[in-house]
Amino acid sequence: MRSIWNGAISFGLVSIPIKLVNATESHSISFRQIHVSDGGRVRYRKVCELDGEEVSTAEIGKGYEEADGSIIPITDEDLAQLPIATAKTIEIVSFVPADQIDPLQMDAAYYLAASGATAAKPYTLLREALKRSRKVAIAKYALRGRERLGMLRVVDDVIAMHGLLWPDEIRVPEGVAPEGEVSVREAELDLADALMATLGEVEMDSLRDDYREAVEAMVAAKAGGETVVAPGPPAEGAGGQVIDLMAALENSVRAAKASRAGAGPAAPEGVGAGAGAGAEVTPIRRKRAAGAAAPKAVGGKKSTASGAGAGAGAGAGAGAAKKSTAAAGAKKKAVTAAAKKTASAKAAEAKPAARAAAKKAVTPRKRSSA
Repeated sequence: MRSIWNGAISFGLVSIPIKLVNATESHSISFRQIHVSDGGRVRYRKVCELDGEEVSTAEIGKGYEEADGSIIPITDEDLAQLPIATAKTIEIVSFVPADQIDPLQMDAAYYLAASGATAAKPYTLLREALKRSRKVAIAKYALRGRERLGMLRVVDDVIAMHGLLWPDEIRVPEGVAPEGEVSVREAELDLADALMATLGEVEMDSLRDDYREAVEAMVAAKAGGETVVAPGPPAEGAGGQVIDLMAALENSVRAAKASRAGAGPAAPEGVGAGAGAGAEVTPIRRKRAAGAAAPKAVGGKKSTASGAGAGAGAGAGAGAAKKSTAAAGAKKKAVTAAAKKTASAKAAEAKPAARAAAKKAVTPRKRSSA
């Protein structure tokens, strides 16, 4: 890799000659401006405002504009003579834990390569010291006409440097947060945690720039004379207004679970369908109306909308059936008691006659004499 800056790391009294190499590269697709009618390239030309003539790159220098519009010429020699210790040196000023660095300060990233055989030993010394301390080094350096702040850390077996913005370059987020007090329920936080757990982690190497790949495919198709078919409109509702936050969270958990299982993000129908069979989360218990039965399971999913109505109807029907059964039972008991009473009365009336008949049958008849 080509170096963009040569200098040294100042580590106390130790000087480490290094080369600065870009650690990142941009893969964004750039377009040229063309004349629509004939496809000709449109270029910008640098023209002097005083004489109106085009100026070449070799004739262009630097200048500082005053408040009144006047220009003060500044040369590279002027900048090189400034009394800055970091003109060709990355000067380490302190070592701090990595979590003390605000990610908002992160800027461009570079690799620091040891310059020459003599730099290998002090380079390795600094690298191993950073590893063992588990800290990062804060340094100052000058690049492209200005002094900058940097953070040195170890990446594999290389010392990397992240450019940092100065603290006063970070804007205060005034007026950015939602206005007024917004309360979040524990149930909503629980569902948000469940969604985070369902989505899980991702391998950063697996993430792809779908837009860039689509543009490259379109350019290749047009270059080959193929007809480019415009894709259909995006699915509606992806960025719509959230009406029911709880339902949106529950549906998101189910869709994420289905996507992880390879079944695709099939969104559940209906609002407030619950975590149900689609996600392994504890469903939120809602208060049921008195007399309402539990939702009826249909096809492995819970339908609270239809289940509540069916449960209420079934509950009412069951109550009516119970009342009818109780009335029939009471009537039957009354009839049985009346029958028993009548039978007892008849039995009491029949007892004297039965006794007389029995006595008559037992008494022997007197024989008459001849």
